[in-house]
Amino acid sequence: MKRTFHAIALFVLLAPFAASAQPDGSRWGFELRPALSVATARFGGSALDPGLGFEGTFSYRMMPHLHAYAGWGWHRMSAGQSFAGSDMDFEETGYTFGLQFVHPLGETGVEYLFRAGAVYDHIETENADGDIVNDSKHGFGWQAEAGVSVTVTESLSLQPTLRFRSLNRTVTIGGTATDVGLRALTVGAGLRWAL
Repeated sequence: MKRTFHAIALFVLLAPFAASAQPDGSRWGFELRPALSVATARFGGSALDPGLGFEGTFSYRMMPHLHAYAGWGWHRMSAGQSFAGSDMDFEETGYTFGLQFVHPLGETGVEYLFRAGAVYDHIETENADGDIVNDSKHGFGWQAEAGVSVTVTESLSLQPTLRFRSLNRTVTIGGTATDVGLRALTVGAGLRWAL
């Protein structure tokens, strides 16, 4: 939990610097994105409640409409009853990277965007006291995303998106290994600053 707090603090501290940075025309950007996650499949046979998360990413424009991005994210979903026990939280944290295509819709100040990439995440299982009872270790998964980018100011954009994430890991509780697949839709509204 301390790592999560430190990551949130880092992103909050970086945001003002990003907002005061160079405006449009810059190749670099920073996005802070809170999101609501909903599992689309059972997780190790367990139903997960909707959860919250956030992500911070940096992007670099390589060509007029093509960007590379990389960042770090945290998402938490819970289950009243699960293969791991009662009142368990499942936190997916780790890294994300990939490519993003952004194209304007005429002169409207609105752009549509598509992202596709990989995640390198792990799943921590926490009990009701906040103690970590398992760490799945990091592994690769994938994600795909679509949305729009709406210009707010010369250096700030609002980016509502819908994302699908997929990650397969093994969770071991009490000596019993369970292969789990985390499949989730996330709805988020990121703020992107031109750096």
